[in-house]
Amino acid sequence: NKVNEYLNTDSTNMTHAYSKSFVKEIKSCISSEKFDEFKEIMERERRRHINIRDCFDYDMSKSISIEDVQSEAHIIKHFVASAMSYGALSIEAHETIARAFNELGAASNSGEGGELVERFGTTKASKVKQVASGRFGVTYDYLRSAQEIQIKMAQGAKPGEGGHLPKQKVDEHIARVRYAKQGVDLISPPP
Repeated sequence: NKVNEYLNTDSTNMTHAYSKSFVKEIKSCISSEKFDEFKEIMERERRRHINIRDCFDYDMSKSISIEDVQSEAHIIKHFVASAMSYGALSIEAHETIARAFNELGAASNSGEGGELVERFGTTKASKVKQVASGRFGVTYDYLRSAQEIQIKMAQGAKPGEGGHLPKQKVDEHIARVRYAKQGVDLISPPP
């Protein structure tokens, strides 16, 4: 069963969002169409305070006036796409994320790989420019084209390690953007 591969079965007594017993209960409720029981299980899970939102109590007994609610445009402008570099993503994906977030009035993050100069000042440009220890793609114009500069101190997925783009991914386009040699592993040193 594929689901079981993702369930943690360690004995550390750490709280996990999806224990085997929880998944079993939910599957049972769904297959037997016991929707009231399903709601009870979900409410019990919510009270376990697994998600940050579960730690807050909201007063739902009274509403606020619509004039006090922020507009969608105001809320969305605070959204930022995660930093994903051109190289980790294809050029099409990288540009599409930037264009979508720009269209929404939000911001995308270039990641540590730099950005094509042709994108600066266009809807294909990321508003947030990231600078990491390898300084790939970092130029005066790159920094000037930023609305925000993010200094990357370490790899989130690999704390204590630097970034690594395998040589197979370093084609002529990525090498040009990163001011590097084609077909060579690109390493951002650890902090």
